[in-house]
Amino acid sequence: MQTMRHAALIVLLIIVLTLGAGTGWYWWTAWRFQQSTDDAYVQSDITVISPKVEGYIKEVPVEENQQVSAGQVLIVVDDRDFAAKTAQAEAVVATEEAIVATYASRLQSQQAMIAQAAATVQSADADLNRAQLDYKRYTTLVTSDFASRQRFETADADSRKAEAALGKARAALVAEQSQLAVLGSQKREEEARLLQARAGLQLAKSDLDNTVIRAPVAGIAGNRAGRVGQYVKPGTQLLSLVPLPYVYVTANFKETQLTHMRPGQSAEISVDAYPDHPLTGRIESFAPASGAEFSLLPPDNATGNFTKIVQRVPVRIALPAEGPLARLLRPGLSVTVTVDTRAEPLAAIAGAQATEPGR
Repeated sequence: MQTMRHAALIVLLIIVLTLGAGTGWYWWTAWRFQQSTDDAYVQSDITVISPKVEGYIKEVPVEENQQVSAGQVLIVVDDRDFAAKTAQAEAVVATEEAIVATYASRLQSQQAMIAQAAATVQSADADLNRAQLDYKRYTTLVTSDFASRQRFETADADSRKAEAALGKARAALVAEQSQLAVLGSQKREEEARLLQARAGLQLAKSDLDNTVIRAPVAGIAGNRAGRVGQYVKPGTQLLSLVPLPYVYVTANFKETQLTHMRPGQSAEISVDAYPDHPLTGRIESFAPASGAEFSLLPPDNATGNFTKIVQRVPVRIALPAEGPLARLLRPGLSVTVTVDTRAEPLAAIAGAQATEPGR
């Protein structure tokens, strides 16, 4: 009996030692390289839809949880005021275009008046030359008593009159040329107003177009807050678009677990909602700072009340684009992530691991 008891103890000791050695060997060769966390969630690049104009909602053609395609109409805001503003802006543009055209015609007419004034100057200059020649001729004749004193005085008066007429014609030419510069400045001013009016028209058309809110990306409509008759302003959150099935996992690892983690390493993912369907993803990137640094009130350790706390860093993990859970995963689902740090990181994430549209 004593012998059997000793034999059982020996066998039990051997079993314990074997299990301990096996466990130690497994820990040394594999387990110590496995970094796991249950502080992980499925996420997606959710697009929040907001209006760019204010007004009353006229139509909401999208239902809650409805699949929508890119460009599909989501919400329509009453556009009557914006249509009127657009018509008003079009009228302002038409008025400015007419004013600019009028100034163009006036400039052409002013060019003709300048040409006429230049011709008048040439005519006055010719008259002055003739009168001066007559004056010189009668000056010689009156000295030799071949012409009367009255004729000489008439020639002198005509010369003076011709000289004054030339001065008047030149002054008129300068005035007409100055008027041309004034008209040119006024035309440029009206052209600037025309550009301003066209910009106002473009803004009015943009506001009119923005009364129809379309889906920027394809996805599932959710969190719909907009209702018919509701008054909204720019920035009001009306609904959210979740681009399913393009989701990824954000796992918050402790800083002490990141020592051997690198982008491209494989990660085993267990979704709490689907425990029988494990997934294999790959580390895509690391956050540029710990989660505490992005909080509303980051910690300030320079106050003298420092207590060292292990920080967590968000790690983005890409999921397979096609898989048994591709269209079942929803942002916010809890998962458990285990990364094998022995794996050699890939240089790039393969296309099959892409998680965003357009990759």
